[in-house]
Amino acid sequence: MRIGKKEFNLGNETYIMGILNVTPDSFSDGGKFNNIEAAVNHAKEMIEEGAHIIDIGGESTRPGSAKVQEQEEIERVIPIIEALAKEIDVPISIDTYKGKVAELAIQAGASLINDVWGFKKDPYIAEVAAKYQVPCCLMHNRNNTEYNNLVEDVIKELNECIDIALEAGVKKENIILDPGIGFGKTVEQNLIVMKNLKRIREIGYPVLLGTSRKSMIGKTLDLPVEQRVEGTIATTVMGIMSGCEFIRVHDIKENLRAARMTDAILNSEK
Repeated sequence: MRIGKKEFNLGNETYIMGILNVTPDSFSDGGKFNNIEAAVNHAKEMIEEGAHIIDIGGESTRPGSAKVQEQEEIERVIPIIEALAKEIDVPISIDTYKGKVAELAIQAGASLINDVWGFKKDPYIAEVAAKYQVPCCLMHNRNNTEYNNLVEDVIKELNECIDIALEAGVKKENIILDPGIGFGKTVEQNLIVMKNLKRIREIGYPVLLGTSRKSMIGKTLDLPVEQRVEGTIATTVMGIMSGCEFIRVHDIKENLRAARMTDAILNSEK
C-alpha cells in the first residue's frame, strides 16, 4: 500500500501510527499539543521513536466530549498539517469524519483519511477520498451497544462502510479497516472484538488497531490513563498476532519494540 510518498510492505512488518491530538479536551493528552510549535515538536519526537504515520485529530472522540463545528476543526488542524508537511517526511493522516475538513487537510499535505464513522456520518468524505485517491481507514462505530450477534454485526457494518467507499469510487487497495475498539461497545464487547480480530482481518482488507490507553484497558486493570502502557502493549501484540498491520498508539517506543519482537517471531522460519 502506498500512503503519500511511502510504500508500506503489508504482511511482513507492523507499522505504527502516532497519535497527535490538537484538541483541548482529548481523554489522554488534551491541550498538550494544540499549538503549532508543540504539535510539530511532538510529531518529530514520535518519528524519532519510530512512528511511520502521524495521525492528526482536531475533535475529541472520547465519550461525552463536545462536538466541534467544522470551521473550528479546520482552524485547529490545517495550520498544523501545513507546518508539519514542510518539516517531516512520513505520511500525515487526518482523523476526521467531516468531508470538508478531510479535503482541506489533503490539500494542506495529509495523505490518509482516518474516519471514526467509516464514511457513514458525512457522505462527502467518501467523495473526497475518491477524488484525491488517498487511502482511508474506515472504523466501525454506532450510537448504541445493542447487538444481535456482536462479531457478525461488526463485520456486517464494516462491509456497509466498504460499500459506501467503493460506490464513491475509492479503490479497493486504498481501504483499511478499524474494528473500533472503544466505540459503540461495552468493555466486555471490546474484549470480545479483540479476541475475534482475525475475523475482521478475514474481510480481506488491512486492519488498523487503536486501543491506546483506552477505557477498556483502564477498567480491566483499574488504572488511570497514564498507567495503561503495559495494557496497551498486550493489545498491540494480540493485534499483530491476529493479522493487524497498523497499530495506532500514543507511546511509540514501547509499542514499536513489542511490535518488532512479535514480527520477528511471526516471520521466523517454521
